[in-house]
Amino acid sequence: MHRLKGKVAVVTGGSMGIGAACARRMAAEGADVVVADICRPDAIHALPDGGRIDFVHTDVGREAEVAGAIQHARSMYGRLDILVNNAGIAGTDKPTHELTEDEWDRVQRINVKGVFFGVKHAIAPMREAGGGSIINLSSIYGLVGAADVPPYHASKGAVRLMTKTDALLYAKDRIRVNSIHPGFIRTPMVEGYVAGMDVEEAEGFQAIAALHPLGRLGTPDEIAWCAVFLASDEASFITGAEFVVDGGYTAR
Repeated sequence: MHRLKGKVAVVTGGSMGIGAACARRMAAEGADVVVADICRPDAIHALPDGGRIDFVHTDVGREAEVAGAIQHARSMYGRLDILVNNAGIAGTDKPTHELTEDEWDRVQRINVKGVFFGVKHAIAPMREAGGGSIINLSSIYGLVGAADVPPYHASKGAVRLMTKTDALLYAKDRIRVNSIHPGFIRTPMVEGYVAGMDVEEAEGFQAIAALHPLGRLGTPDEIAWCAVFLASDEASFITGAEFVVDGGYTAR
């Protein structure tokens, strides 16, 4: 408990799935958390063991809204220590030659520009705070390929290398930048993916689970605990790293 006491975090896409788990776990560890999302979480409240969760309506594809969410955290809590760039969409599942420009751009706008805007506007308050931790949610598909959803895979590969670039650029400011690469996690995004498969739901989940040597999907909390570690002082010598939380998927 209290691994993040006294720290302030912004979590984009924090209303559901991995983002919501990150917001809850960070608040439970003592952080004051601002959820920046287009949807309001079910519960915005102070937690009994410390830490608060607040909400700012944010479209991460709009720079002014991302800047506003970070300024809200800074104004309300006086600092910024942690940024979790989690907001993302899967986009259209078509072969590359069938994609439209708009379908491609929609994914890059959220998944890539959203990370860019978050980092851009987090640097100044983190410098003022004497350092910070930026955690970018990439994917196993930022590490390996698959024959589907080209815009999504391209976006997550971009996030992986953006992470390394920014880790090098801001190390002198004691701002650490790392990426997390989840396997298939039981979230609304993955549930939507399964719903689009031409099989019964149970069969679809079983097929996805079988892709992981551990034989199951991950949970949002299993990603959130990795984010808590990277946000904490326990990870003070870690930057530019890839944390693969995938049940062994990429070990093959």
